[in-house]
Amino acid sequence: MASALASEKKEIVIIGGGIIGCTSAYFLTRHPAYDPSKHNITLLEASKIAGGASGKAGGLLALWAYPTNLVPLSYRLHAELAKEHGGEHRWGYRRIHCGQLSAKGRLNHSSTAKEKDGKSAKGDSVSLNKRDEKALGKVVAAGIPKDLNWFASESVRSYYEMGDPDTTAQVHPYHFTTAMAELATEKGVGVILGSVSGIDTANGEGVRSVTYEDKETKEIHTIPATDVIISAGPWTQRVYPPAPISGMRAHSVTITPSNPISAYAIFTEISLPPNFGQKDTFLKSKRPHGKAVTPEIYARPNNEAYACGEGDHLVPLPKTTEDVETDMARCQDIIDYVSSISDELRDGEVTARQACYLPNVAAATGGPLIGQTGVKGLLLAAGHTCWGIQNGPGTGKLISELVFDGRAKSASIGSLDPRKVL
Repeated sequence: MASALASEKKEIVIIGGGIIGCTSAYFLTRHPAYDPSKHNITLLEASKIAGGASGKAGGLLALWAYPTNLVPLSYRLHAELAKEHGGEHRWGYRRIHCGQLSAKGRLNHSSTAKEKDGKSAKGDSVSLNKRDEKALGKVVAAGIPKDLNWFASESVRSYYEMGDPDTTAQVHPYHFTTAMAELATEKGVGVILGSVSGIDTANGEGVRSVTYEDKETKEIHTIPATDVIISAGPWTQRVYPPAPISGMRAHSVTITPSNPISAYAIFTEISLPPNFGQKDTFLKSKRPHGKAVTPEIYARPNNEAYACGEGDHLVPLPKTTEDVETDMARCQDIIDYVSSISDELRDGEVTARQACYLPNVAAATGGPLIGQTGVKGLLLAAGHTCWGIQNGPGTGKLISELVFDGRAKSASIGSLDPRKVL
């Protein structure tokens, strides 16, 4: 089977230029059977590479992520890719600590963080390193690591370590995804910006072609296909209606802290005091706050902090990633929440307010879905939820095996078979 598949002339079309599509393109070109003289690979993306969650996610990597049959492979591949291609400098790969922090938000500490254009001034920043012995004693009593010194001593209540540098790492999602695309194109992958309007499967007998509308010219084109990988994230169902993939909107911000912060990914539980935020912006005055909030905060290289909040289903999935609507009030909520427990974030510079859609599998089996669909040559690789960046390399590796070997060899992924839910 493997030798027969490898010897065939192939027209491989990947739909979706996010992390799954880009890692699939990368590993297809690294498969031992790949021969650019007889294997043509095209990556079709509706807007831009890494325009959605693959460019706006947190980038956390963890051996304790899910699903357990995919995570170890993908985590190992992340380390190998970083070593081979200089990922430490190219896409910010590094090993980190991760923990859960319980804290109490402070009143009268709403964000004074200035925007990138410098609209508001910074306040005075005080790190834990500069606090007195009493304040530091509170931190020690709460179990806070010594180098996790960018949270207010009067706010922290407890800390629980979820992962250490042996089990946890990170990348910058946008830089990693675009690097995978660049490395794939260097080996012959062609990238086309256009929206897919149809996949010809010859009435279910097997894929024949893919039709798309060119982003710039709006012209309709049809290209031949022997193998089609649908990896369009939350847009997968738009391309292939039987796929039980839905989308959830998620907001995030990036901040340049007023002082450098240590390499931690923090899952917070913040108790807000009464009347929190009532004196803030007009946008926020329309929205009540819950008693407790749970933003995530990831310290990144080059003195950047990424913070995200809870997801919502208030706005339907738009046509493309370029049409995603960002709710500035939700972004401000995130800024105010993290500012209530950290002076370094409160007094930093907000560099981005953004939103994206995360793909979820609307089936009891959960996700992701990776493998054959039941139609010859039509594969699905979607529904990776918040672990798309973590599981991208493993998925790409397995897709390359499914295309050239006819089966997944590097991991046992029977539980992720799309045919179970299609």
